[in-house]
Amino acid sequence: MHINDTEVVALLGALSDAKGPSGFEDEVLDVVRRFCEGWARVDENTLRDGLVTPRSFTGEKPVLMLDAHGDEVGGMVRAIHASGAMSFVELGRFSPGALDGQDVWVRATDGSWVRGVVGVKPPHFWSEAERAAGRGTLVLDVGATSREDAIGRFGMGMGEPFVPATSFSFDDRTGIAHGKAFDCRAGVCAMLLALRELSGRDDLPFDVVASVSAQEEVGERGVAAAARHFSPAVAFMFEGCPADDTFAPADEVQAALRRGPMFRYFDRCMITNPRYQRFVLGVARECGLPAQTSVREGGGTDGGPVHQLDVPCVVAGVPCRHVHAGTAICALEDVKVAAEVAVAVAERLTPEVVAGF
Repeated sequence: MHINDTEVVALLGALSDAKGPSGFEDEVLDVVRRFCEGWARVDENTLRDGLVTPRSFTGEKPVLMLDAHGDEVGGMVRAIHASGAMSFVELGRFSPGALDGQDVWVRATDGSWVRGVVGVKPPHFWSEAERAAGRGTLVLDVGATSREDAIGRFGMGMGEPFVPATSFSFDDRTGIAHGKAFDCRAGVCAMLLALRELSGRDDLPFDVVASVSAQEEVGERGVAAAARHFSPAVAFMFEGCPADDTFAPADEVQAALRRGPMFRYFDRCMITNPRYQRFVLGVARECGLPAQTSVREGGGTDGGPVHQLDVPCVVAGVPCRHVHAGTAICALEDVKVAAEVAVAVAERLTPEVVAGF
């Protein structure tokens, strides 16, 4: 599989910069449509799932569904206060303290985006209770001076989303990317590269499709609808998984940068089909592609809802440091290897092999 680094960087950057918190994935799907132009059709449902069907789809073969979720952790305006500041709820779950002082984009009611900040009460004004807790009150602030100003001048409204205002960057020398939403835009990037490669293969015993599923961060909501749409016989999921190589003891590191995609045996939503997992890891070894494995005590992926539909699933996680915060880090080589493993697996899957899972 030939992968052009310049194209991968451009795709990852466009996906990362797209503003797409759970339920508002429209900009992500715009990027997907541009990438798929000429070789695949992208439909969407009311959940904002992107349903990608290559032109090579025959409708006569069993279906292998690739999946990666398109949403990111973000927030939503809950109320606009008399001062012009706003209270909010999180869409998904940020790491504790990650939002404090975070630069954000807030969507206005006309669809434009307004710069703001998740403001923290200065310690000068903390109450004794706040001092004891070590944290002040958070507000969403775009610079308005009153409720009327927030609505009239800035276009703020209840129910409007916000996301971190982080800009993507890539260092050619180190191969390291910085950006927001690598959970799971790094996975979406790898998935699209793999799907395009497989779309040109008419010798496969499966029709290969993909879902850019919605609302994963609020409970893996979109992928079940995508699976019902495609009725797959087998699924291969991608994730931007939390790397643990900066804080876990050396013997406990299970998702490190530059060691390839991470395949989990267990998390809170799925015990991975052990026969499928063994098959995938065997393919990676056969092809000389790096892969790592994990047993997770927390977390969950789109594999959870889909495996409950009696569809065998594995999850290829691109290791990303500092997910669920304003800025994450990933290595471009891990994105590329995740795509390569998926292609190698698809080349070797047969209906008979899947029946043995």
